Amino acid sequence: MSTAGPPQGAKAPLGGSDVHEVIKRGGNSSAPCARVARRPVHGVLLLDKPLGWSSNDALQKVKWLMRAEKAGHTGTLDPLATGLLPLCFGAATKFSQLQLDADKTYEAVARLGVKTTTGDAEGEVIAERPVKVTAEEINDVAPRFTGLIRQIPPMHSALKKDGKALYEYARAGIEVERQAREVTIYELNLALAHVDIEYEAIKIVVKCSKGTYIRTLAEDIGEALGCGAHLTQLRRIETGGFDVAQCVTLAALEAMTDEERWSQLLPVESLLREHTVVSLDDENAGRFLSGVRRRGRWPDSGQVAVYGPLIGAWQAQRVLMGTAHVVAGELIPGRLLSPLEIEQIAGDGGSGSGELCAVPPSTPQKTDFDQI
Repeated sequence: MSTAGPPQGAKAPLGGSDVHEVIKRGGNSSAPCARVARRPVHGVLLLDKPLGWSSNDALQKVKWLMRAEKAGHTGTLDPLATGLLPLCFGAATKFSQLQLDADKTYEAVARLGVKTTTGDAEGEVIAERPVKVTAEEINDVAPRFTGLIRQIPPMHSALKKDGKALYEYARAGIEVERQAREVTIYELNLALAHVDIEYEAIKIVVKCSKGTYIRTLAEDIGEALGCGAHLTQLRRIETGGFDVAQCVTLAALEAMTDEERWSQLLPVESLLREHTVVSLDDENAGRFLSGVRRRGRWPDSGQVAVYGPLIGAWQAQRVLMGTAHVVAGELIPGRLLSPLEIEQIAGDGGSGSGELCAVPPSTPQKTDFDQI
């Protein structure tokens, strides 16, 4: 929910390139160091994103720490927000869309009586009203924002209109028309939260569908209470079956050994816990990995996780092959792992050696993304 733009002229966080320079304390650059030894990493790491970091900056820092070849995050949290940010590595990136589409739960605090240009604490104050709100009034308001509701996306967001992000229009002082979008609020708990003697606030705990703007929800609740509001705190505590209690902090991750960081990875199939499981024999697994449909006595299912024997291995080890769906007894391939990915996952995960000689990313400046 930051309104500040990407830092002008700032260097990209380490992790986006294999070649870095070691910067001396005096500010002079030494000769370029050797290439960072990247390695294939496959799995999911649940990060408790710290305050002040964009999701991409946090991703790049963890990618650097893991020395991973490929990584992506699953649903942006703004610098103002903290909490659960699943990071996908290697083969897990093929299934990251499942987390992007997943329902999410947030805890938030909204200050009553003050509206800002951005709907959060980083904007300029544009209106102030007295606050005379009771617990009973808050309880009465909650049902109005539960179930299927419509939200108008905020101007200070990364949604695009005519190929241009809305926040770019906002910075230029231009407000463009936005279409209201339907989102679902599954659960909503509101309560007075006296966080400061100078002002009153409400605590919001909400479970919602993808695409829900929590600051817009806070603003709309403030209007319904007759005093206005803006978001001051936001924390994601659950998404797609993962809980913030499972997370590791960035500081803890930095302090770990390489082996300890490796142990934080959840398997790729942790993203597919709600999928129906189908197991194939050696012959059918090979054909399935080639994209060939298979027939069997399987019930229809829209989401299937397909397992098979480790090809070419003597041990009876069953590994994830990919996803599929079943229609009329026909197993139709979806996202498939490559034979190399399967071999790496079944073996040591592709852990490699190599000395890092780059300076890790420092605390980044705020950037401009808002899709929660």
